[in-house]
Amino acid sequence: MDKKYVSSGTHWETAVGYSRALKIGNLIEVAGTTAVEDNEVVGVNDAYAQTVFIIKKIQKALQELDADLKDIIRTRIYVSDISKWEEIGKAHGQFFRDIKPASTMVEVSSLVNPNMLVEIEASAVVDGK
Repeated sequence: MDKKYVSSGTHWETAVGYSRALKIGNLIEVAGTTAVEDNEVVGVNDAYAQTVFIIKKIQKALQELDADLKDIIRTRIYVSDISKWEEIGKAHGQFFRDIKPASTMVEVSSLVNPNMLVEIEASAVVDGK
């Protein structure tokens, strides 16, 4: 089965050896995605802004694989401060209120950079593409 890869060009992808997203058959897996652009954290101290940025970054990766947010069946949200769950949930709801993927939000002790408040993974299924 053919594999298609998407890279967002971060230095971590090369250093660690992973892809932003991978499509095999009709399944797409999007790696843990943070609010980083040009090696800088976007939305420092703003969990809502980071979540919006991340979801748009995931959407861009999906679109490169002929998919979109509507194809997402699961999100996994890792947060460094669970007390910010409402801000994160509000942003997630803006994009997924009608899509309703299975979703999990868990607090972790830290993310790679202390300015990162949120990291999101996603799984998507597309029809015969």
